[in-house]
Amino acid sequence: MLRPCASHALPHAVSRLRSARLARSAKPFLARGGPRGERCTGCRLISSHCLCALRPAVAVRAGVCLLMADIEPLKPSNTGWLIADVVADTFAFSWARTEVDPALLALLADPQWQPYLVFPAEAVEGGRPVTGELPAGAANGKRPLFVLLDGTWSEASRMFRKSPYLDALPVLSLQREQLSNYKLRRSQRDEAFCTSEVAALCLALAGEAHAAQTLEAYLDVFTNHYLHAKQQQPVDAGDAAHLRLQALAAL
Repeated sequence: MLRPCASHALPHAVSRLRSARLARSAKPFLARGGPRGERCTGCRLISSHCLCALRPAVAVRAGVCLLMADIEPLKPSNTGWLIADVVADTFAFSWARTEVDPALLALLADPQWQPYLVFPAEAVEGGRPVTGELPAGAANGKRPLFVLLDGTWSEASRMFRKSPYLDALPVLSLQREQLSNYKLRRSQRDEAFCTSEVAALCLALAGEAHAAQTLEAYLDVFTNHYLHAKQQQPVDAGDAAHLRLQALAAL
């Protein structure tokens, strides 16, 4: 069960998508693992480990479009939520093989945005062009919009292959030497990043270093709170993760 939090701002795109998905559910969604009991509507954590007061405010020119697998918005461990907390222009849509939200098509066609579909180069077939960097400067003055496929690796692969309306978008493939530090859900692919990590890499590529670092730090703090709640341990607000987020928020 979720409860309102006084420090929680208006619901963002992922929060609204979660509410819409719950409204379609025939039975309550019960997350596997993690803390039991009442959760905050703002951060999905139990009240003793609430994260809402630590939500950073960052100026970000880029946007993020999350195309989410069916139950992904319902999972308390979903990190697309963190992206929407940090990046004001975050859009979220449910993915279905047989239909597409007209609002998604309108967003991708909006002249203020230059969309980039973010996906690993080794999984792209058919000679489709792939780039590892953004064009120097803004693309014709447009703001970058990073389209992220939010789900398990098999779900993301299905979205990539079975979404013809994405075929015309340039594919952005990211590379990073170190493995993912995300500790809440492990991918079968060791090199895979969680959605929030991918977004941070995209922001860095777009020249938004402060926003990228803030999102990375926010993910670390969220992971810290989530795991401590799961283990029924108190949070140390003075540890390295919290201090890094505080320092970035002060810039």
